[in-house]
Amino acid sequence: MSTINKHGLSIIREIEPLLPGNVPNIKDRIVSGIYQQAEGISSQVVRTGNPYQAGLEARLDGILTSRWLGFPMMLLLLTLVLWITITGANYPSQLLASGLFWVEGQLLHLFVILGAPAWLTGILIQGAYRSLAWVVSVMLPPMAIFFPLFTLLEDLGYLPRVAFNMDNLFRRAGAHGKQCLTMCMGFGCNAAGVTSCRIIDSPRERLIAILTNTFSICNGRFPTLIALATIFMGTLVARTYSSMLATLAVVAIIMTGILTSLLVSYLLSRTLLRGVSSFFVLELPPFRKPQLGQILIRSLLDRTLFVLWRAVVIAAPAGALTWVLANSFVADTSIFALIAGWLDPLGQLMGMDGIILIAFLLGLPANEIVLPILIMGYLSAGSMLELDSLNALRTLLLDHGWTWITALCVMLFSLLHFPCGTTLYTIFKETRSARWTIFAALLPLALGILVTLMVNYCFVYVLG
Repeated sequence: MSTINKHGLSIIREIEPLLPGNVPNIKDRIVSGIYQQAEGISSQVVRTGNPYQAGLEARLDGILTSRWLGFPMMLLLLTLVLWITITGANYPSQLLASGLFWVEGQLLHLFVILGAPAWLTGILIQGAYRSLAWVVSVMLPPMAIFFPLFTLLEDLGYLPRVAFNMDNLFRRAGAHGKQCLTMCMGFGCNAAGVTSCRIIDSPRERLIAILTNTFSICNGRFPTLIALATIFMGTLVARTYSSMLATLAVVAIIMTGILTSLLVSYLLSRTLLRGVSSFFVLELPPFRKPQLGQILIRSLLDRTLFVLWRAVVIAAPAGALTWVLANSFVADTSIFALIAGWLDPLGQLMGMDGIILIAFLLGLPANEIVLPILIMGYLSAGSMLELDSLNALRTLLLDHGWTWITALCVMLFSLLHFPCGTTLYTIFKETRSARWTIFAALLPLALGILVTLMVNYCFVYVLG
């Protein structure tokens, strides 16, 4: 069977340049004929394996790749993985944050003993180190849970079934079926999702996958989305149903990201990145027994620590810059406040304010520090802060004029704004193009501004 497949595929590669771009079904028919012939030969082969095992795999495939059950099972499994990631990461994140901020206290004490100037202490400890501590405490536990779970599904042989289910949607959008795998990886970290686009052979379709991976909500954006959904969306109904509505709000944002990825892929494939969709032959592998040792090594070393290191390298200078802007004054007004004032008119049109926009701008290196910068701006503090409860955060936001419409616009902008610095750096490393890296930042930013303008106008000026 493998000999026939290799021979048939070699024929396809030879005649593919001769095929007109509007008749890709010819290639489908050729491969279909190859597999029909292979199945005819294999049906005459005497099988000596375990018939029960073969029957079980066939029944599993019948469920996981079913037209009616494939998508619900896929969404259910994705929801389960995300729930395990978010729930399981809470305690380790708190524990890690406590340890890292204890170290911050010791460093501050050391700098006082050494007589270091206040500006140096502020830049290095309250700026760079505090930003680094937040990024590590927020990113490391979810990635250490999500990536092993994702690698486990990959090792079991389930991810090719996901590609099989999603292939038709992405092909209609002019993209590659494997893009759904890179999109799933982006739910853990967009930088890792961009790196995983290497599995797509076509340069055009690989670039489409890279440019749209930011619409997968990474773990750095989940804390902000969950907090805002709990504070504002959950309070729209009775307490009994508040957590359910908050969860549905976050799921709705996730689904919006998936639909946006398909829409933008469709537009790119018909404008800047036109071309004939590459031929994608997917042979479903058998289900395999996972190798737990290899899973831990691949997920923790090759993915988790690799991405975390890139985030640390970018987050520390960003924290230092944030401290400098908050503690540098022009006529008794900090540069941070001046920039926020300049951005406020645009922010009001988008259903937000200048403080929110500058928090997103300064949060470019890592999405994890957007909320602490926002709190710092509202409290007029000189360094990034984090409140001790959701009730305290709710009071602070309500005191600064937030409504559920503000929260909705912030959640949508969190989904659609530019990728974080780590992801942009990864895009540049993968594409070797400053032009496409800049485009990867401006495309979602323009989309985020447009969507929030429309949402705010609709709810405030049309619906009143």
